[in-house]
Order: sequence, then C-alpha cells, then structure tokens
Amino acid sequence: MAYLYILKSQKDGKLYVGTCVDLDKRLLNHNTGRVRSTKKRRPFDLVFKELFNTLSEARKKEWVLKYTPWGGKLKKELASKTAGSSNGRTHGSEPCNLGSIPGPAALDGKETP
Repeated sequence: MAYLYILKSQKDGKLYVGTCVDLDKRLLNHNTGRVRSTKKRRPFDLVFKELFNTLSEARKKEWVLKYTPWGGKLKKELASKTAGSSNGRTHGSEPCNLGSIPGPAALDGKETP
C-alpha cells in the first residue's frame, strides 16, 4: 500500500504533494527538517491523503497534481475538502446538463415531445 499526501505549511500556507509507503514516518521527516525541499517551510499539517495499491499508482496521481494544467486547481480542491464527507464529492461535482437531447435511459417510461 502507498499514499499520496498533501501537506500545508503553517509558515507560508503553501501546499506540498508527495508519495510514500509509511505516511507517519514521512510526515515526521518533513516536520523535523529531514526533507531538503521542505526544510525551510516547516511545520506542516497533513490536509489530504489517498491510499493506493502500489507506489506506482500513487506517483501517477502525484504527477497529475504537479505537472498538468489542471493539477494545481485539483490539488487546492483536494486540500480544502471538508473532513467527514460521506460520498467524497467536492463542490462542483454534482450532475450537470450536458445537452438538450436526453439519452434512452432518461426517456425510459416517459413520453417523447
């Protein structure tokens, strides 16, 4: 099992995305200054974590968050998710109308115009 995690710096409020196998140990390393890239921005709060079956899967998602045009926005959305959401939905993930012609499932049992 592996984790994708997002940390928020208490010092400057910036987010950091990473992956690891042992999340508790990795968070301790960040907060004790053992990680060069985050040493000057500590302490950190864990604001998001996601469990994956393999480290490779976690790193693929990390790549999306760091290097795609939409990754920065997604990273901020994940970091601001409210704890305790039962369905995992975030604001803006509700169903929307994608067209004016309903599909067959929408017409099932209804009269056509």
